[in-house]
Amino acid sequence: MLRLPILIWLIILSLLWGPAFLFMKVAVQEVPPLSVAAVRVGLGAVLLYLILRWQGRSLPKPGSVWKHFIVMGITSNAIPFFLLNWSQQYIDSALAAILVGTMPLFTILLANFLTVDDTLSMGKVVGVVIGFGGLVVLFLPALLDGVQATVRGLSAAIGASISYSYAFIYARQRLRGLPPLVAPTAQLLTASLCLVPLALLIERPFALPLPSWPVISALLLITILSTVLAFVLYYRVMERTNATTMSVVTYLNPIVATILGGVVLNESLQWNGYIGATLILMSALAINEARVPVGWWRVGRPWWRMPAKP
Repeated sequence: MLRLPILIWLIILSLLWGPAFLFMKVAVQEVPPLSVAAVRVGLGAVLLYLILRWQGRSLPKPGSVWKHFIVMGITSNAIPFFLLNWSQQYIDSALAAILVGTMPLFTILLANFLTVDDTLSMGKVVGVVIGFGGLVVLFLPALLDGVQATVRGLSAAIGASISYSYAFIYARQRLRGLPPLVAPTAQLLTASLCLVPLALLIERPFALPLPSWPVISALLLITILSTVLAFVLYYRVMERTNATTMSVVTYLNPIVATILGGVVLNESLQWNGYIGATLILMSALAINEARVPVGWWRVGRPWWRMPAKP
């Protein structure tokens, strides 16, 4: 791996994950949301497995660990992928990305009840209050106008964020110490075993007209770039830094998604979108106690200039 500053790798990673919301928005115009998720996890599982074998690794043998892979496949891939696809039938891609940015908010709330070593502190409580304020700002116009479709879209994106949060806590408790790419490959495999049959049974995509080239391209890009390549890069960067630094991607993804949504799809956030996004960002910083942006003084130099781990 090239010895670039960690910040550059995080920006590259956000350029892989951020466009996923644009790809989803394009794909669901012609392909049902469940089928989009099924293609993403099914093709992604095949490609990641080939990379895993090329690296000389293999999936674990049948055993209790696969119970954890099933839970992770459902909560980290199947549910959030479907909900985000479904939500973007009713809301803009940028708004979906902003709502996924609430993951730190729900992670700390769930961790307070599901773990014994991650309780609420005053700073985290402040972050929770600010974060819910941001959600109120985002939801309020649709609720006042009675736009139920928009409310459903916003709620689905929030549901995806909650699912991601639970998966993060579960993985931290049950799936530590596995070799890189083993867990995501197994997760995508179990998610595909869940989503592919459901998509074939419920949405019958084989009976639909062949998608246009832009939609086919979006399906391939969200699988190859935003899933497979993003996973590979994520674990390579994790070998050179820590989880706190990696959380910067949470802040970068909505920025990338908002820019792409405006440039490619002519989306534009309303006043409540900008205010809500700002409050959610402030919430994430408060919950993490601002360790990434301002914690550089603890080591004597900025975190983005920290030397790579050997």
